[in-house]
Amino acid sequence: MTEHKHQHNQKDPACLEVFAKLSEYLDGELDRLECDHIEEHIADCPPCVEFLRGLKRCVETSREFEGQGNCPKMPPEMEEKLREAWQNALKRRENAH
Repeated sequence: MTEHKHQHNQKDPACLEVFAKLSEYLDGELDRLECDHIEEHIADCPPCVEFLRGLKRCVETSREFEGQGNCPKMPPEMEEKLREAWQNALKRRENAH
């Protein structure tokens, strides 16, 4: 295992960088270099491994519900409000560190 010089927790910048890319990683949207970086990090980072497992479960669960019902499309105004709220939450989280 590679020895990392960071704390391995939800406030650690190295872990936050990995957390931010895990969804893209699971969806196969990252290039090989980024995948290698994530795989190297999670090889010895239990909090990131646990986060990845939880994210995989969420993705699998959401895929089970796809196509089970026709949800009406969200109005663009609501989608924009949700996007803004999400971005504000991310900024607050970053500022808290």
